[in-house]
Amino acid sequence: MPSYSGVWTLQAQMQAEAAGNWPKPPVEGGLFSWGNNGAGQLGLGDVANRSSPVQVGVLTTWSQIAMSDCVVATKTDGTIWSWGRNKYGQLGLGDGVYRSSPVQIGALTTWYQVAMGYNSATSIKTDGTLWSWGRNQYGQLGLGDTVARSSPVQVGALTTWYQIAAGQGATLSIKTDGTLWAWGRNHVGQLGIGDTYGRSSPVQIGTLTTWSKIAGGSSSAFAIKTDGTLWSWGGNGSGQLGLGDTVARSSPVQVGALTTWSQVAAGNSNALAVKTDGTLWSWGYNGSGQLGINNTAYRSSPVQVGALTTWYKVAAGSNHTLATKTDGTLWSWGYNGAGRLGLNDTANRSSPVQVGALTTWLVIPKMPTSNSSLAIKG
Repeated sequence: MPSYSGVWTLQAQMQAEAAGNWPKPPVEGGLFSWGNNGAGQLGLGDVANRSSPVQVGVLTTWSQIAMSDCVVATKTDGTIWSWGRNKYGQLGLGDGVYRSSPVQIGALTTWYQVAMGYNSATSIKTDGTLWSWGRNQYGQLGLGDTVARSSPVQVGALTTWYQIAAGQGATLSIKTDGTLWAWGRNHVGQLGIGDTYGRSSPVQIGTLTTWSKIAGGSSSAFAIKTDGTLWSWGGNGSGQLGLGDTVARSSPVQVGALTTWSQVAAGNSNALAVKTDGTLWSWGYNGSGQLGINNTAYRSSPVQVGALTTWYKVAAGSNHTLATKTDGTLWSWGYNGAGRLGLNDTANRSSPVQVGALTTWLVIPKMPTSNSSLAIKG
C-alpha cells in the first residue's frame, strides 16, 4: 500500500492521476452536504432537507467520503467518522443509534479508503488490511457468514487490499497485485464470477492482474484495466452495462473497443464515465434525466454528454449525478427530490447545471444508492 504525506491541491491531484499514481495522495477541505436528510445523513445536527450546499461543522480536514442513507468519511489525520441511518450498525459505532452529526469510529489514525453499500461499509487501512461492518444478509461484509456487525471487523488477514467499491449487497476490491475480487449478493451475476450464487468471502474474478479502477452500482459492476479498456457485468435491465442490449452478464464483458477510459461511476441503474480526453459519457436508466443528455430516453450504449473536454470526476447517486470539471467547478443533474442537486429548488434537470459559482471543489463521493449529496471543497 503506497503511503503519502502532505495535502494535495486539485492540480496536483490531476497530475498524479495523469502519471498513473493510484490511489492519489489525500486532499483536504471543508465538507458540504445537501439533499435528503431524513436519517440525519447530511451531518448537520438535524433531519431537515437542504436544497443548497451547507458546510458540515467548521473543520477543513476532510479527505474521503462515501454515502448511502448514511455517511462514512475519513480525515487527513487518518481518523474515520460516520453519521446518518444506523439500523444495522452501518455506522460502525457498536450500536444501532442514528446520528445526525459526525461521530468518530474508534480512535485509530490508520484509515485510508472507504466505500458504502446499502446499509454496510468497507474500509482499507494504510497497512493494506480490509475491514467491514453493517448489514450482512448477502455476505457483503466478506466475513464468511451473514451476521451483521456494528463495529469494524477485519476481513481475513491479508495486507494487500488496494481499492474498494460497493453496490447494493455486493462488494468489489482490487489488490496491490492487480487482481480483482468480489463477494456478497449475486442474483444477476454482479460478482462477475460466472454464476449467480452469492459468496460470503472474497472470490477472485478470473486470473488477470491488470485491473485498475472499479465501481459498484445497485446490481451491476464496472472496472477499468491498466490498458484503458472498460468492462461491465451484472444486472442490465435498463442497458446500464453499456453493451447495446438489456441482457445480464455474470462475467466481465468489454464495453466497446476503446482504450481511453479514465474513470467510471455506477448509479442505481445507470453509469457514467470520463475519458482521458476529458469527455463525459453516460448510459442506462434515464427516467429523471440522470444521464445528462437533455432528455429522459434510456441508452444501452455510451452517449457523450455535451461536447466539453473539461470533465474530471463523476459520481452517480440513486437517480442523480454529480461531476467536477478541471477548473474545480461542481455540476449536477437528474432527479432533484429533497434538493439533492444543490440548486436551491426541487426541479429535475436533464443536462448539467453548475452548483453555485465556486471553483474549489475537490472530492465528490462514492454514492451509488444515495438520495443526498456531499462534496469536499478546498
